Amino acid sequence: MISSLITQILGGLALASALMVILSKHPVRSVLYLVVTFFFISGLYIMMNAQFLAIVNIIVYAGAIMVLFLFVLMLLNLNKESEPLTPMISKVIAISSGGLLFVVLLGALKNVLLAGKTHGMTLSNIGLVKQLGNELFTHYVVPFEISSILFISAMVGAILLAKKENLILE
Repeated sequence: MISSLITQILGGLALASALMVILSKHPVRSVLYLVVTFFFISGLYIMMNAQFLAIVNIIVYAGAIMVLFLFVLMLLNLNKESEPLTPMISKVIAISSGGLLFVVLLGALKNVLLAGKTHGMTLSNIGLVKQLGNELFTHYVVPFEISSILFISAMVGAILLAKKENLILE
């Protein structure tokens, strides 16, 4: 009973802060409301017993990406005088394409089953870091190792590209 009440309160606060992202006229305030939205979503993840997702959401989205957005917005120095006027036809096209996307998503998700395979996990253990580790290193060990090789090769490539630029500059 109390958990469903907390979930409803967190969901309502997440929706309210997401609306404030859209309705706020100041871009920096919109980014700050988006950070607050991510914290409420992390609270919802915790209520769904997905602690790993909650921590990753806070670290990656609220911590890293939103700080980058905030820095970019502060560096852009946006003001109303320098903003070009948007023609009415662009607004109509944007609203109609957004509505069309919404209708397509509703049609695509109409027949989706929410129940999936759990590989023998009990419902109380879903979302825990221990259970995630067990799943990664038993059923999904090959894709996990392939992705680690991909990340290492991307890191080596980035280092080589950075060294190449330094050699050219010198």
